[in-house]
Amino acid sequence: METKQYPDMECDVVIAGCGVAGLYAALNLPTSTRVIMLSKGAVDECDSMLAQGGICVLPEGSDYDAFFEDTIHAGHYENRRESVDIMIRSSRSVINDLLAMGVDFERKADGSLNFTREGAHSRPRIAFHADITGKEITTKLLQAVRKLDNVQILEHAAMTDILTAERDGATVCTGVVAVAVDEDNSVRPADELANAVEGVHAGKPFKIHARHTLWATGGIGGVYDHSTNYPQLTGDACYIAQEHGIKMEHLDYVQIHPTGLFSPQPGRTFLISESCRGEGAILLNAAGERFTDELQPRDVVAAAIREQMKQDGTEHEWLSFAPVERDVVTGHFANIRARCLEDGRDILDEPIPVTPTQHYFMGGVWVDKDGHTSMPELYAAGETACNGVHGKNRLASNSLLEALVWGRRAAWYMRTGESLAVEQAGDPALDGRHRALSADALAIDDLACAAGTQAVEE
Repeated sequence: METKQYPDMECDVVIAGCGVAGLYAALNLPTSTRVIMLSKGAVDECDSMLAQGGICVLPEGSDYDAFFEDTIHAGHYENRRESVDIMIRSSRSVINDLLAMGVDFERKADGSLNFTREGAHSRPRIAFHADITGKEITTKLLQAVRKLDNVQILEHAAMTDILTAERDGATVCTGVVAVAVDEDNSVRPADELANAVEGVHAGKPFKIHARHTLWATGGIGGVYDHSTNYPQLTGDACYIAQEHGIKMEHLDYVQIHPTGLFSPQPGRTFLISESCRGEGAILLNAAGERFTDELQPRDVVAAAIREQMKQDGTEHEWLSFAPVERDVVTGHFANIRARCLEDGRDILDEPIPVTPTQHYFMGGVWVDKDGHTSMPELYAAGETACNGVHGKNRLASNSLLEALVWGRRAAWYMRTGESLAVEQAGDPALDGRHRALSADALAIDDLACAAGTQAVEE
């Protein structure tokens, strides 16, 4: 089939990536802003869709210190503390916006949000939707963005480079170079697509000229043989950053998730959410004996599993749901159970084989508190970026939150040239109401108003 061709284009903001960081950024721009978004594969082939456990939120102001400590403890105290503070204090507004856009988080009988707990958290503070939280959030944000006339989404269009110009003695980003790709070639890294190596089939390069550029291209799992990531995530932003001398940070900070579903077959590894262990699932060795504390930080649990595998001489260990209430398994973990049933294992009745697998990239393109890279007019958010919030090891369920917080902050800075003010710890109320950031209407303001989920000023 002939690859689609695109002409050169112009816009105000070009966003490479259609995960939650890119989508939320688009929603936080005015509807008068012309936005073009690129999706390297199909629009639903982003890791935001795969997040299972949930998204962290500050349940009340008194949890601030504990949430902060849990985050930096998991990160081996190498976190950028300003970023941790911003993420935690922004969390309640982000959750309200998600609720206002129709995200259906689990609730208690009294209607308040129900929180689950995961490894290295000192208390439950994770909002969730069954075991497909990322899919629920990303789908609702995508539906919202698709209502906007000012946003154009190009599927199977891969960024291969950036456009630059010299202004006042500085190199400034002025957009991106992209190529159309089919599904098979969407897994190729940017350098192969740009240089048309043998076997690569892509369209003619086209330019998207833009005042501002946001990289939201995800992580690096596609370069690993076994990863929970989609294969399209090949570290493209890092490659382009290296080519242009754009600052990067902690490229060796790669997270190995303790519990990927073991399979001898190649391809993407199915993740067994950390929330399973948060709800009581335990790790067993080949003899059926528990061998570690399952609620330690991810890198510690992954190391314990690898050591036990070495002792047992096996390629995996076992995760047992026996201590978990059956209605929690059939409700909260219905998707995980269904996937395991495809392999002939019912987690209600028997343990499943798990093995550590590449999962997340804490390093990446360096950004400041506003998502700005070291090159003017170039921003990055989500797993592509390194704002230092995760330190050396990410705390469970902070990834979606971080991506959303910095997607919003980048959009704000593009529009105003100023940093977005951060909320006080514990504000606003978790009432599912979107609160306008300024008198100038943004796309999300209009959508919340139309949906009846805009907060009423007192």
